[in-house]
Amino acid sequence: QVQLAESGGGSVQTGGSLTLSCGGKGWPGSRACMAWFRQVGKEREREWVAQVESDGTADYADSVKGRFTAAIDNVKNILVLQLNNLSREDTAMYFCAARGGSCPNRPSQWYFTAWGQGTQVTVFS
Repeated sequence: QVQLAESGGGSVQTGGSLTLSCGGKGWPGSRACMAWFRQVGKEREREWVAQVESDGTADYADSVKGRFTAAIDNVKNILVLQLNNLSREDTAMYFCAARGGSCPNRPSQWYFTAWGQGTQVTVFS
């Protein structure tokens, strides 16, 4: 069973950078679609941010394209999200997610079967 855990969140000034990591037990590795979501308030649906295929191909939401970079480190067995040029609109709880197989086109949160507990990113001006 896959158990994910995120780390690397924190508070940063507008324009700053953070690096988020996601690892855990039962790492799905080369057999899964790995993704990042974010959520503002527990009552709202999680917003898809980025996803990485097993071959390293990444896709991004328009709101983060050119600023965020997602990648899988197959040596450390972690999923990484590099966040650059952060704005206050990026403030959210960030989650990693996984599901076996290829990534569909910009899936909703309901597609994924494994989740981390989230890490908070707060951007202040």
